[in-house]
Amino acid sequence: MKIPIIFYSAYGHIYRLATAVAEGVREVNGAEPVLLRVPETLPAEVLERAGIAAAQKAFAEIPIATLEDLEKADAILFGTPTRFGNMCAQMRAFLDSTGPLWTKGALVGKAGSVFTSTATQHGGQESTILSFHTTLLHQGMVIVGLPYAFEGLTRIDEMSGGSPYGASTIAGGKGERMPSENEIAGARFQGRHVAQIAAKLSR
Repeated sequence: MKIPIIFYSAYGHIYRLATAVAEGVREVNGAEPVLLRVPETLPAEVLERAGIAAAQKAFAEIPIATLEDLEKADAILFGTPTRFGNMCAQMRAFLDSTGPLWTKGALVGKAGSVFTSTATQHGGQESTILSFHTTLLHQGMVIVGLPYAFEGLTRIDEMSGGSPYGASTIAGGKGERMPSENEIAGARFQGRHVAQIAAKLSR
């Protein structure tokens, strides 16, 4: 059972969550996570000036996702940073290329799930995931979130991302905060949960 984890990460926050999601997928017998990136759309000079190029070197060897990867998947998790309460342009561009899959219903019935990051605590984590869901619904996918069975969603002793819509992290205005243990645990739970749902759907 192949489960791609398709992400875009500028400074490494989404990549860190993606690796935790992959750990959760591996906990389910027969489930194989596959980390994949979406293509970059920003000019090289912008990436250099913003420090993104240097940060992305940590995961530059991860392959670029293709439509074939989606078509062969048993379930798909998507990771995107928030851009003004919505997914990033790189992810939007990739999703806009999936029209051929929509035409033939290639993703209908597959589990789909989303995780994200924002600069601030109330910077659009929920709106990003919920607006992402509309694309998954148009593709006929079965949306899977992060249920309250993950008890970390109810913690009030620390600032933490995460909602019933999906795992998330708070990166800070300058990207200075990396995912906390609780946020990592949520991403891991989500990966395992999606794999378990995918196994049930395939029966």
